[in-house]
Amino acid sequence: AWSKSLKQMWNIKPTYVVGKATASLVEEIGLIPQGEKSGNAEKLAEYICSREKPNSSALLFPCGALRREVLPTVLREKGISLESLTVYQTTQHPDLQESLSSYFSQQGIPASVVFFSPSGVKFCLQHIQKLSGDLINQVKFAAIGPSTAEAAEAAGVAVSCTAGSPTPQELAAAIHRALQPQNR
Repeated sequence: AWSKSLKQMWNIKPTYVVGKATASLVEEIGLIPQGEKSGNAEKLAEYICSREKPNSSALLFPCGALRREVLPTVLREKGISLESLTVYQTTQHPDLQESLSSYFSQQGIPASVVFFSPSGVKFCLQHIQKLSGDLINQVKFAAIGPSTAEAAEAAGVAVSCTAGSPTPQELAAAIHRALQPQNR
């Protein structure tokens, strides 16, 4: 049914995505992604608002249980309806604490830690703090994007750098700049 008719019907409507990883998955099922260069909810909301008319049909927003309210709030303020549907739950990996303990016992306290999501901060930071003890202040923390940096800072961690956009290249560049002698 998907290949014969549903895919065609879905492709009549825009499919908005926040990043390249989601865009790739959308393309795999035969849909055409838009907005993949936005990189975060704020920029995606601007992109959507520039293309959608207020009071038109509601957009479907499949999301996780830990989603932020940025996208729904901005769209609602612009008169764009959004129907949110929670489709997944983010949970801590069952071996996370054991894996971190093993790393710390074998490698010692890391020079830096990169967080790739607010949920990564939520699930990992307490273990990292416990394992680092008083030496936690020697660890440099980096974030893949602004929402992740906000989550780390809200948890009491000073973020040394944040990627300009959520790509490996931008993250590497931000870390490189943060590690320059004048920035230490």
